[in-house]
Amino acid sequence: MAIATIRKPYLVFLGNAADIAECKTGIGVKEWAEADCVGQWRNATHITLGLPDMGPDEAFSAGARSLLIGVSPVGGAIEQTWIPFLLTALEAGLDLVSGLHVRLEDTAVIAEAAKQHGRRLHNVRHADRSFEIATGRKRSGKRVIMVGTDCALGKKYTALAIARRLQERSVDATFRATGQTGIMIAGDGIAIDAVVADFVAGAAEALSPDASPHHWDVIEGQGALWHPAYAGVTLGLLHGSQPDALVLCHDPRRSVTNWYPDYPLPSVPDAIAGYLPLARRTNPAARFVGISLNTHGMNERDASAAAHALAPLGLPVCDPLRFGLDALLDELLTI
Repeated sequence: MAIATIRKPYLVFLGNAADIAECKTGIGVKEWAEADCVGQWRNATHITLGLPDMGPDEAFSAGARSLLIGVSPVGGAIEQTWIPFLLTALEAGLDLVSGLHVRLEDTAVIAEAAKQHGRRLHNVRHADRSFEIATGRKRSGKRVIMVGTDCALGKKYTALAIARRLQERSVDATFRATGQTGIMIAGDGIAIDAVVADFVAGAAEALSPDASPHHWDVIEGQGALWHPAYAGVTLGLLHGSQPDALVLCHDPRRSVTNWYPDYPLPSVPDAIAGYLPLARRTNPAARFVGISLNTHGMNERDASAAAHALAPLGLPVCDPLRFGLDALLDELLTI
């Protein structure tokens, strides 16, 4: 994998977060890996994850082995007010786990303290190895990838829900993380958007290696083919993953690209028609097995209507956190 395996459980650091939006990393880890979260450590913030409040010494005694920076300030830099807290965590025996844009070791006192105490610094946005170009070689095992009509509409949550439900069905399945929060949840993975462009497909091959014939890798998607900034990473990930199955993720309330209002979103049928031939470039048997809707904030009637409107496409439609996921899994397991 792209990073050394992260030591769990976590003490989640929220610092002095001004609002809940800054804590999306901590929220995601708590929601999907709560058993890996011993507690939270706060400094001058009212935001809470509902975890026990504790400092690093208490957390280490309770089993924590890493301090996870669960807050993402604007600009993605380490705030100066955090540094004494991070140093205290290192002294207490905790590794540091960060999804920030800057590397932890770029702060000299942190690098020195980590070396002195024998701790690891995990920068999940940055791979600590290089990748080869993609080979295009067909790998054993099965793969399903999340793709979308846009960014930030539930590809990670859909992949996590599918992996968890497959495991509950006693199907051999692994969630493959391609983004920072997913890596923190899984404990390893590749931040695919930080890989040099020529090697994205090769990184995707490394992310999902040969496996037993009945094993499913459930691959977190990134970006969208129609996104003016992020389409490149989407295509590289798609080609390198060589998916047997695709799930289209969509927010039925959006008509334009998030943060790019001059760019309309494709319709669901057009998105399916756009993704499929590109997926079949490296796996001619690839097919869609379902549509995942993000209906968070919609009432039951409107959510049901949005799903019903897509029924003519002949694919299972779900919101993985509300309805329909089992039907999608039934279709997936026909492959």
